[in-house]
Amino acid sequence: MSGGGWNVKFKKMGKSLCVVYPKNGYFTVLVVVGNKEKERLENQLPHLSKEIQELYQNTKEGNGQRWLMIDVHSDNCIYDDVLQMIHIRRTSK
Repeated sequence: MSGGGWNVKFKKMGKSLCVVYPKNGYFTVLVVVGNKEKERLENQLPHLSKEIQELYQNTKEGNGQRWLMIDVHSDNCIYDDVLQMIHIRRTSK
């Protein structure tokens, strides 16, 4: 599969949870961390992988949001971290 430029958007009750971009042998997930999720995610951050911690710290905040582009391969632990981040986004009010 080539990086043909398509994606899958996941929503729950009209709220955008993440966007998945399929790649060759892996996929990239876009998770937007907004003001509603920021505190909960930052509290959870020490329990997430070093890769996610570094990505979060190195992603600039704009308009109160951080757009995290996360490459997920089958041989890394980032998958569970991404699911936790999506859960935080889904349950934020």
